[in-house]
Formats: sequence, C-alpha cells, structure tokens
Amino acid sequence: MNLKLFALLVISLLIMACQKSNQEQHPNIIYILADDMGYGDIKGLNINSKIPTPHLDQLINEGISFSDAHSNSAVCTPTRYGTLTGRYCFRSRLKSGVLVGHEAALIEDSIKTVAQVLNEANYQTACVGKWHLGLNWAKKDSTKALFHGGNLWDIFHTDNVDYTARASGGPCDVGFDYSFIIPASLDIAPYVYLENDVATAPVPKQVPFFRDEKARGMWYRRGDIAGDFDHTTVLQTITNKAIDFITSANKEQPFFLYFPLTSPHTPWFPTEEFQGQSQAGVYGDFVAMTDDVVGQIMQTIEKQGITDNTILIFTSDNGSHWLPSDIERFKHTANHAYSGMKSDIWEGGHRVPFIVRWPEKIKAQSTSTKAICSTDLMASLAELTLQDIPESAEDSYSFLSALKGASKVNIEDRVMIHHSVNGTFAIRKGPWKLIDTKGSGGWSLPEDKCDKDAPPQQLFNMEDDIVEQNNRYSEYPEIVRDLNTLLWKYKEGNEAR
Repeated sequence: MNLKLFALLVISLLIMACQKSNQEQHPNIIYILADDMGYGDIKGLNINSKIPTPHLDQLINEGISFSDAHSNSAVCTPTRYGTLTGRYCFRSRLKSGVLVGHEAALIEDSIKTVAQVLNEANYQTACVGKWHLGLNWAKKDSTKALFHGGNLWDIFHTDNVDYTARASGGPCDVGFDYSFIIPASLDIAPYVYLENDVATAPVPKQVPFFRDEKARGMWYRRGDIAGDFDHTTVLQTITNKAIDFITSANKEQPFFLYFPLTSPHTPWFPTEEFQGQSQAGVYGDFVAMTDDVVGQIMQTIEKQGITDNTILIFTSDNGSHWLPSDIERFKHTANHAYSGMKSDIWEGGHRVPFIVRWPEKIKAQSTSTKAICSTDLMASLAELTLQDIPESAEDSYSFLSALKGASKVNIEDRVMIHHSVNGTFAIRKGPWKLIDTKGSGGWSLPEDKCDKDAPPQQLFNMEDDIVEQNNRYSEYPEIVRDLNTLLWKYKEGNEAR
C-alpha cells in the first residue's frame, strides 16, 4: 500500500470516528407537552389516580421522574414562551393571562429559541400541535383593522383576515424546519390547521358556541372554522403528523420534535375507544387518550430502532383545571395533594409531571428531587449539544447532570419565579416560597374573597409544608424582607441567571 493511499485511509477512518462521536453526543429529542394535565393524573406518580396511564407509567419505569418540576407559568401561553426561549414570559409584552387566536406573535425577533439553537447543532426541527404563541395574520385590506366587533375572546367580524396567505411569526419564523399547528387552544378560534404557516383548507364559515351537557369540559367558543377541521379528531390528527415526521426524518441527522398536545384541555373529546376507561369521568377518559398518544410515539420510535438514543420528555404546561367539586364527585386528585389548580400561584397551578427517558444515559426507575423549571430546556439542550447558552435565555439552568444521575442537589443555588394567570408573582429560594398576594393568584381564591385580616403575603417552607397550609409570614420577617428584595429585582428586570 503506497503512502498516499494509507494517508487517505487514515483520514477516512478519523472522519468516520468523528461522525460516530458526533452521533453519540447528539441524540434525537422529543418533547411532549400536555395541555392542562396534573401531576396526580398519572398512576405512576399517584397510586390513587382514577385514570389508567400504562404508557406514562412505563416511561417512568424506564427513565427518570422529577418530583419538583414546575411550569414557568400557571397557564398556557407564558409556559410555551418560557419553554422555547429560556426566559420568563413576564419579560415579554404579556404580563398576565394568555393570547387568543388572532393576536400577534409573541416571541421577539431578537430572542433565540430552542429550535434555532438545535439548528446550529445540525438538528432537523419540527413543531406539531398547539402553538398558542400568537401569529401575524395577513390582511385582505392593509388599511383596515384585522377584525372588529365583540372582543378578543368573541370576535364578530373577521372578513379582513386573509386565511389564504402565510401567517408570519409562527414556528417556521423562529427556527422550526417544519410545522403543523393549530393557532391556540382547541376551544379558541380560529379553528384551522396551518402547515408551514399556511392554512391547509379554506375557512368558509363560523361555527356557533358548542356545549355538551354530559360534562362541564365539553365545550368550545364560537368562531371561524376551516373545512377540514373537526374538533373531535384533532388530537389524533396531530399525532399522525408527529409520527410522520419521526418516520420520515433523515437518518443521518438527529431530530428535535416539539409536540405540544391539545389535551386534556377543553373541549374534552375522548373518542369512543376511550369512553368509560377511567373512573374520573370524561376528563379522565381524555387523559387516558392522552396517555395512548404517548404510547403511539413510543411505539413509533421503537419501530424505527431509535429508542436507545432518543430523549423522550413528557411534561405539562400547567396544572389541571380540576375543581373541588370534581374531587368530591370522582375522588380523583388531578393535582395530587398540592393546593390549587391551573391558574394559581399555589403548587397545584404549576408543579407538573416531568418524565425523561434516554436509555443510553439514564438509569431506569430513577427519581430526582432537583427543582427544575420549563425554562430550563434551553440551557439543558445547549449543554447537551456543546453550545453556549444564549444570552437571551436568562432564566434557564441546565438539568442535564440530573438526567445522568448526579446525586448532589444544592437547593440553595436555585432561585425560581412562579407566575399566575392574573400576573401574581411568587419566589422560591431554597426551602422558602414567598407569594406576593393573600390568595391563590388565580381562580381558586381571588384576592377579594380573602380574609381582610390575613397577612398581605404568604411564606411557606416547602420542605415541611408542601401543601402550603401553614403561612409563616409573621414568624420570619427577615426571610420575607430578603425574598421581597430579590423578587423586586426580578420584576424590574435586574436579576437573572
């Protein structure tokens, strides 16, 4: 063998080794974000759950589950913003509440997203499911308002919305190579699919307000609807699209699938196969159907032969909207033992399931008490792909070491901000959580329903009072003072990672 041929062989072997090493460092990533699903809905996390969740139980058994994981908000839109950007949503224009279907795009041009970071690591990226981060709809007549009459939640006239034109500001403008979405929640118009930011069918009419008295969650608002849109089939439709992306992905590149589900948010529409499967009514049946979606994704990656080097994450955008009357009727605690529900600053509003499976790196049946937040996805994936955390991801901390079994958890290092539907803040540092209101900050206990003689804030020790029943505000004035000082810095934008 001559020297030149030998040199070429050596170079080829080195390139192959580097490619193999790169593949090993860059697993596929699937992030499944349930909509309004509580920590206590999953049988593997709550033995008293009235809902069968065999696939999520399997995921827990084969991976790691976090017991102190939080969405960065107690409602939909802000959590999605934090998940994709690594920053709290109160730093954006949205200070409370959520967006509706015809509002403008929320993610700023200057802010880097998880998809853009992964693009730089040669990932194929897709967003399939519920977007709910605003879109810049085109106008038929640029001199007129996009819509008029009624209010944002119940718009009367949308004749100037051009549904045939591309809607900008969506997934494909923030780093995703492919997208198939609905604009907002399944109970918020317009009811239309957009593939790569373009509607998949004409939008010829409005559908009236719908309610089925069989269950309180079987309803949706009046509004524009596309010819190919059926509320009862949306969950399986987006699941099919997610499966299509996984099966058609280029095998030579890793992929990232952001898969925000439409369930079990209202309207509760379990298909016939799942009706009666749970002991928690129609909601429970819809959770069971959600579990089946997870199962379909697990089966798909198994068939593709990519299970071992695929990170599969399951979490929720906030707690369940499960009322005290629902608990009484069904004896099911959707938010487990935690106080409150979706919307609230109390734990039930934002303490969520967070389950990760990665057979190549994560030991089966692992658990972690590490406090993590949905904003932490950015820093974790940046570290995974050997990149710097973007400067804009100021509220993101990597949990990668916890996935790999790091036993040391320094609870004092992490400061976490919680945010409710009405814009109420809470701050968590070490074992202490300070809530900047008398009530729940949401729907469970509005401020005007609180005892007038109650302390102005709430202070809980989360190590010995996880259900938030013993307000220590009056006992620890120095802790209250220090946490208020730190919280003020966050509110003013002067404090971050």
